This record gives sequence, structure tokens and C-alpha cells, in this order.
Amino acid sequence: MLLCGTAIFSQQTVTGRIVDEAGEDLSKVIVINMSTDKKVYSDAQGIFSIEASSNDELRFVKEDFKRISKRVLTNGANSPLFITLYQIPKDVGEVKIVKKLTGDLETDSRIVAKVDKGEQVKAAVGLPEPVGKMREKPAEVKSVLLPILLGNLNVQGMYDLISGKARRQKRQYTYDDLQEHIAWIRDRIDDEYFVRAGIPEDRVSEFIQFSFLAKPQVRTYVKARNLSGVMLRLEETAPLFIERMKQNQK
Repeated sequence: MLLCGTAIFSQQTVTGRIVDEAGEDLSKVIVINMSTDKKVYSDAQGIFSIEASSNDELRFVKEDFKRISKRVLTNGANSPLFITLYQIPKDVGEVKIVKKLTGDLETDSRIVAKVDKGEQVKAAVGLPEPVGKMREKPAEVKSVLLPILLGNLNVQGMYDLISGKARRQKRQYTYDDLQEHIAWIRDRIDDEYFVRAGIPEDRVSEFIQFSFLAKPQVRTYVKARNLSGVMLRLEETAPLFIERMKQNQK
């Protein structure tokens, strides 16, 4: 295959071939120019052709394969690209292999962690992280009263404070965040892990909430999406929670 070097508005045609790890041609691979958002598909022989400018990033995406990126025309021209995509290991359905915990947090976190298919898809496609949450900002006393001194009255903000709406919003947001953080942990760690640690299955959520209070750093790790860090702190709070359960049973 030859690389066409026709300059059209400073762009050139980049061509190439895409195969899997066994060297088989891959068709219907989406090739995206991340600078222009232009998309093309590879044909039955794995061949593609797309317009690109110097240093543009091409992203190669196909379902069930790890996506990769390639900078092109870094020296003004490229030889035809040869791209290899590697398949993402598939979940083995009903077959469940039970491994003993090793005591090493990094290893154990992989053993007990559940497969997050949403994260897999996001990683494969390269979706950006969402920016914050779409929430109505509760009225603050300072932001409402200070403008009054300058002759401006925020009627809606004043109503929200007087009616208690702002206070209810804050309570609701606090509750929503708590449930979201508990769910994040439970979605990633099997209940069996907690049961082995001495936490009854029906009290796992209660234990996680207790851990948030006893070790606030647990939530810091949740926000950072650091599963190993979460497990480290949970191991510290488990004995405290178990002791509290024993005291309550007396």
C-alpha cells in the first residue's frame, strides 16, 4: 500500500492496515481523527484511508478490542500504518474461580473486585470523564445577604433560605452522595469479602457508612477511584465495627 501525499488545506491522506494479535485482518474498525472528529471504517482487508494534518491523533476503536491511538505525519509524512488491536479478555459467565486472599492489597483488590462493564466500555472507547454533577446550587446566606448591602435583592435565593428549600437540598445532596459512594464500593467488592472479614452480609452498607465516619479517608479514596486505598482503610475499620456489634449484643 502507498501513502498518498496530496495536500488539501494542509491535510494529507493517511492510509494503513489493521489486524488483530493473530495477524488477521480486522474490518469495521472505527478510525477517528481526534482533531477533526472525522470517522472512517476499515474494509474487509483491514485497510483504511483518512485525512489528517501534522501531529493529528488517530484513534482506532472496535468492540471487544482495546483501543489505541497513533500520532501521524509527525515528520510531515508517514509510511502506511500497520495497526494491531488486542482483544479484551472476556468474562467467563457462570464459571467462578474462588481464590484465596493473599494479604497483599493490590493482589486482593483484583481478586475481589467485580467487573465494571461501564468502565470497560469507557476505557475502550476513550470517553472523557463527566465534569461535575448537574445540580441546582442551594442558596447560601452569604451569597443572598451580601448583595442586599449593595442594593440588590435575590428574591429566589431569599425565598429558598426562608422556606428551608436550601437546607433540604443540602441534606438531599449529602444523602445522595453517601449512597453513591456506598454503591461504588459494593459494585466493586463482592459481599463474600466482607463476610470473610466478619461483617454480616445484611450489614455491609452499614459497615461502609460506619467506615466513612471512622476513617474519612475512605471517602477520599472513593472519590479518587482508588480501590486498593479503600480496602486498606476498610481493613482498619472492620475490627472496630465488629467490636461495636459485640457490644450492642450484650
